[in-house]
Amino acid sequence: MPSARQGSVHLFRAAGIDVFLHWSWFLVATFGMSGRAKSYSSLIFNALEYLALFLIVMLHEFGHALACRQVGGTANQIVLWPLGGVAYVNPPPRPGATLWSIAAGPLVNVVLLPVSLLIGMLSRSLGWSEAMPNAHALLRTIAFINVSLLVFNLLPIYPLDGGQILRSLLWFVLGRARSLMVATIIGFLGVAGFIGLALWIHSAWFGILAVFMLMNCWSGLRQAQVLLRLAKLPRRDGFACPNCRTAPPVGELWKCGQCEQPFDTFQTQAVCPHCAAQFAGTRCLDCGALRPVGEWVVPV
Repeated sequence: MPSARQGSVHLFRAAGIDVFLHWSWFLVATFGMSGRAKSYSSLIFNALEYLALFLIVMLHEFGHALACRQVGGTANQIVLWPLGGVAYVNPPPRPGATLWSIAAGPLVNVVLLPVSLLIGMLSRSLGWSEAMPNAHALLRTIAFINVSLLVFNLLPIYPLDGGQILRSLLWFVLGRARSLMVATIIGFLGVAGFIGLALWIHSAWFGILAVFMLMNCWSGLRQAQVLLRLAKLPRRDGFACPNCRTAPPVGELWKCGQCEQPFDTFQTQAVCPHCAAQFAGTRCLDCGALRPVGEWVVPV
């Protein structure tokens, strides 16, 4: 996934969320507009079409981010790039919280459906198809873009929204680790389908999407394996993550940032026994939150 700090331009900050635009967006925008130059009699409408795509994707990602915050998670960055957008969300490690954080994105597109249909009907009734054919064609294209993004995102292929929604639903039944394992395996099947489709229709774009999904499926599979091993470890009494309230596992599972040696941060009170480096925060291996070790102590 793209990083907000690598090759991206900061556009603005809204509701405490920083929005970045990856440099490659401009390259693909230029290519996309030139490829559809004959769709309108003026290139201005080509630019407006791509701007509409930008706005729809941005609203979709804001849906993810605001929903994540609503359930107590953190979300402070959105990156827009040629393959869509990425909202950097970290919901609490609960299936319901994760489900709402993911589902809220496609729900934005669902809300936009009747709006785009109403505007399209209004344009026809006003005779724009003949009086202003460019504007009428633009409105139809915007509606098509919104529907296409909704359908594509709901495909049950990890890491698309549909695949993550499937994972969240399976989480209720299979647990956190096994649900991710199943979702990524299904995702690999979807990736194979995308590769076959890309070869069949000779589409480099679908090939790029397949590679992107393959990388994320592999990353998700490795994360699932880590979660499975983590779930089998004994837990330490007297401590709990201030964020997710999960007791930490017992063992030398934290690595010192100075000497890179593993140690049990709760056994040594966040001090590396090898080099005596002291750490202000201890990261939860379950939810990823970084909090001082003193805040982990459960009152007796």
